[in-house]
Amino acid sequence: MHFGFSYIGLLWLLMLYVPNLLWTKRQPENYARYAKNENRVLLALERIGEVLVTAVALIFSDFNPRFPLSPWSLWLLASLLAMLLYEVFWIRYFRSRRTMLDFYRPLFGIPVAGATLPVFAFLLLAVWGGNIVLLVSALILGVGHIGIHLAHRKEALEEKGEARE
Repeated sequence: MHFGFSYIGLLWLLMLYVPNLLWTKRQPENYARYAKNENRVLLALERIGEVLVTAVALIFSDFNPRFPLSPWSLWLLASLLAMLLYEVFWIRYFRSRRTMLDFYRPLFGIPVAGATLPVFAFLLLAVWGGNIVLLVSALILGVGHIGIHLAHRKEALEEKGEARE
């Protein structure tokens, strides 16, 4: 692990945070009602994970490409693909009616894609960079973030009478 600025980390964070900032003005209808029911432990893990992932993605240069590229570079490519799919998720959401079910509709079979894809991207980035700190940070984020959004999805489906056992 090498301390230093990661422009890849910055790019990933921009791809993560810009749509989220836009989302604050375009939340699904009744989202605040769902947020009131969030599990406090999952919420704490999510917040801790957000801070850790943000900091770690920026302060380690391990995530920047190394030349010449090698088969190991496929980890970085896979991480980029996950982030690009995350952007596709947001485009689809912003073009929808912006209901809770629109927000939690699977993308290419990926459940709660808005929560799953960025966590997966940062896990892959951690593998690419050989950075255990980012790996642990992304796992903490994943437990909280994905857990919260799975609960929201379940609540939205139950509300619509579409819950599955």
